Amino acid sequence: MDIEVLAVGGYNEFGRNMTAVRCGKEIVIIDMGIRLDSLMMHPDIEMENTHSLDLIEMGVIPDDTVMNQIEGTVKAIVLSHGHLDHLGAVPKLAHRYNAPIIGTPYTIELVRQQIEGEKKFGVNNKLYPLKYSQRYTISNTLSLELVRTQHSIIDTATVVLYTPKGAIVYALDFKLDRNPVLGEPPDFAKFRKIGKEGVLCLITESTNVNKKGRCPSEQLAKNMVRDVMTSYEDDKNALIVSTFASHIARVKTIAECAHEIGRKPLLLGRSMERYCSTAEQMKYVRFPDTTSIFGNRRVVERTLRRIIKGPRDEYVPIVTGHQGEPGSILTRMAQKDTPYRIEKGDKIMISAQLIPNDMNRAQRYRMFTMLSQQGGRIFDELHVSGHAYCEDHYEFLNMLNPQFVIAAHGGVNLTSEYLNLATDCGYTLNKDFFLMANGQRQKLA
Repeated sequence: MDIEVLAVGGYNEFGRNMTAVRCGKEIVIIDMGIRLDSLMMHPDIEMENTHSLDLIEMGVIPDDTVMNQIEGTVKAIVLSHGHLDHLGAVPKLAHRYNAPIIGTPYTIELVRQQIEGEKKFGVNNKLYPLKYSQRYTISNTLSLELVRTQHSIIDTATVVLYTPKGAIVYALDFKLDRNPVLGEPPDFAKFRKIGKEGVLCLITESTNVNKKGRCPSEQLAKNMVRDVMTSYEDDKNALIVSTFASHIARVKTIAECAHEIGRKPLLLGRSMERYCSTAEQMKYVRFPDTTSIFGNRRVVERTLRRIIKGPRDEYVPIVTGHQGEPGSILTRMAQKDTPYRIEKGDKIMISAQLIPNDMNRAQRYRMFTMLSQQGGRIFDELHVSGHAYCEDHYEFLNMLNPQFVIAAHGGVNLTSEYLNLATDCGYTLNKDFFLMANGQRQKLA
């Protein structure tokens, strides 16, 4: 059986993640994501009403026409986790393939909601929730397993495709957090077992491989957030916190700290409602009983109007907008485009890192300037990453001992940084370590 990897998207960039693995005449697709900064270049676009070919042209979704290069039948579409850069293109592309969509239960529920909102295409692929360490049989020669890991969204998995030539391990995205705030640590025993049984290829993210040491545990972010929030227990000014709506562990920390200082947590916005309500309904998390979640824009506006009437120290709005995204609640607050008004001494906490692109830098700078001009006090970078650092990658690489390594997710500036690590571990460029670009194919066996 010959085996090759086709880099569909995510190999030149952050986002649009999509990889195809061909084993003989059988193909497994892993991830179908969007590129968020490309989407932001078109603020008036309605994704659910836009044709996939137009979105490909805009650079928003992967150009899966390159799938025509390889012969075979797609047998499965596997999703590693629930971030949009890994599953956001499913409603636009999945209907082209007569294959089930497989992922962890939370990821599959998020995909189901995405598909329900799609208005251009009918997506009738079977949705198959697969729990950690359960085997899914694809054919007589291929099977699949989702191995527990940690990241900045719950129910993230490392995808393991078992082939007759060895396992193909797809690790986009992960961190080796041994003491997480929510969920269990990565399944190190399973990874060691897979390594001993034989790994043909590791396809790995490169996001933070240029950062020395280990990625700090989410416990550190919890402590940073708690230190700031609890120090203002007796403060009468407003306290507003912005973080990723999908970072359920972080939202839980913020809500618990608000409750601890006697303020009611308010999760505001459609994405907050989507990610957090789904997690709570599926019993992945329990927020304090004083927590309220509002997604509808009119209800959010009404809630903000109620808050502004006071007292201002009764609530903690937890909102999106930390990147300065147009239309997000925090951005609209800064623009005075909501009933809420920032007053002198109000605290704005940013529990998120800047996603590094020029658009985000400009938008966030503009938003911070407007907030500061209104008297807001900004607390930035109350955050730890959800992506492995250099020494985490070193540990993971030695744990799996793959025959081949392909670096992805980050562009050539970061994938080439992974080359330095791989070289230290005995790999050689273009022999057993490969840097790929979107549209390229690499034969493994």
